[in-house]
Amino acid sequence: MSVDTRGTRAVEQAPAVSALGGVEAPAPTPNPEARATSARASSAQVPGARPSSGAVPSAVSGYRPNAKYVLLLGMMCALPAISNDIYVSSLPDVARDLHSTATAAQLTMTAMMLGGAVGQLVIGPVSDRFGRRMPVLIGVALHVLTSLLCAIAPSIGTLVGLRVLQGFFNAAASVVAMAVIRDRFVGADASGLISRLMLVIGIAPLFAPSVGGMIAGQWGWRGVFIALAMFGVALWVVVWRRLPETLPAARRRDGGLRTAGRGYLTLLKDRHFVALAIMPGLGTAILMSYVIGSPFVLMEGYGLTANQYALLFAVNGIGLVGGAQVNAWLVRRVAPIRIVRVVLPVSLFFTLVFLAIAVAGVGGLPLLLVVLWLILAMVNFAPPNASAIALSRHGEIAGTAAAFIGATGAAIGGLISPLTSLLGGDAVAMAVVMVGAATAALLVLALATPAYRRDGAWSV
Repeated sequence: MSVDTRGTRAVEQAPAVSALGGVEAPAPTPNPEARATSARASSAQVPGARPSSGAVPSAVSGYRPNAKYVLLLGMMCALPAISNDIYVSSLPDVARDLHSTATAAQLTMTAMMLGGAVGQLVIGPVSDRFGRRMPVLIGVALHVLTSLLCAIAPSIGTLVGLRVLQGFFNAAASVVAMAVIRDRFVGADASGLISRLMLVIGIAPLFAPSVGGMIAGQWGWRGVFIALAMFGVALWVVVWRRLPETLPAARRRDGGLRTAGRGYLTLLKDRHFVALAIMPGLGTAILMSYVIGSPFVLMEGYGLTANQYALLFAVNGIGLVGGAQVNAWLVRRVAPIRIVRVVLPVSLFFTLVFLAIAVAGVGGLPLLLVVLWLILAMVNFAPPNASAIALSRHGEIAGTAAAFIGATGAAIGGLISPLTSLLGGDAVAMAVVMVGAATAALLVLALATPAYRRDGAWSV
């Protein structure tokens, strides 16, 4: 069958959803034949899935979440980003205090991303089996514990290992948040909500480095991990009190590792899903090459002070948040796939300009920063739309699909972004990594999906 590139919207009659903290809107009555076809397809595609009575739909059409609900999901999604961004300005101090190198200090950030990739692969299927609440509550609690252990790490090797564990456990928050979104929304609705979450997630680049710098200035970099533990405690309490269970027992999947493996095999066989899942990771690689490389490029290479760097980080965060909000507005008027296929070539163009400026030195730091801001403003356009389209293809295993997307993103970002340091750690190295990631994203879209085909349809 074919799925329109504008993204699928749910048409099932929604039950009461006031527990989600939103305003329920009437949904259109589905065609009985379409409902039967959907049920047959779902049961055929999901090994180990429990029979559905049809009483609990997979998504809600017309449901509008309120600000508190968006804030809760946004803070869950932001936990891994906060765990890195609040710590980024402390990297030079970590290298000095633990008698290590800049590359080893940067590895503590990459380690958390790779741990998060594995964590999402494990926790996603667990949330499909046991529901959404239990995995996130356990994961955030263990994030608190590992944050406290990071605060007393005696060596760089120990810190790297603990950061892997920290990433593994706090992945529960982000993967469950994405699965909750897919439990209730698909297509343009999901893309719009994910884009609005970027407003919350974008607060991390705006304030986290400044907050982390102030904490480190008073209590050292170890105090930053104490603050992360305190944030984790606050998030745990809010999740425990406010996050409803969005996966009823009737829709949970029986089985253990074998069932999870069959779920991932189903996803891997869908080459269009895999292609869409890769694109957010390549966007993450662009962002993380900036996050990891910019302290050394701008502070050591261009002589910015810690306060100047924090201010610049906040200004670039405005670009990230602004781009996400423009996408949230745009996705209601333009098909998500159309946004992706326009944004990726534009992003590649800006990264090439950035590379040319870095190599030639034309315009100095001011022009470099302007183009960098434009690159970062484009980062949050493609990932929400690609993720929403990908999730709409496998709503029956939303946790597993969300885990696959998140893990792929974390793994790609974690493996590519350290290249900035390995290639020299300067502006040219950062630009080369960005160009490579932007080129790869465009090639994946063009060669591995039908996005640029004239028929404008996705073959499932």
